[in-house]
Amino acid sequence: MATKYRGFSTINQVKKFRLTDVELVKRDLINHFSIKKGQKLMNPEFGSIIWNMLYEPMTADVESTIVEDVKRIVNYDPRLRVDGVLINEFEHGLQIQIDLTFLPGNYSEQLLLDFNSTSNALAVS
Repeated sequence: MATKYRGFSTINQVKKFRLTDVELVKRDLINHFSIKKGQKLMNPEFGSIIWNMLYEPMTADVESTIVEDVKRIVNYDPRLRVDGVLINEFEHGLQIQIDLTFLPGNYSEQLLLDFNSTSNALAVS
């Protein structure tokens, strides 16, 4: 299969900075979720509201708002399609399970994002 997407990342990389295809798309998506909505200069609509929802009680409205935010972010990237979203609470945050399809090619994968309120860090499982 020929490489369709090329890029680079210095996050968690020792010597290999070049990313291609699925790994590049995942890194771009993780970067988008890492930014709080309103933080990006000149683009206040970019980023995620999930960081602001970590301290809210998990009501049906809050859960629906988070799911819509996840879908908005995934649909922002034409290389992805969201197939499902599941939200789980843990002691210091939320875990978002996203079922993704990478386009073209219809490769599916599950991505687990842990939004931690104590460290203000996003972990990927």
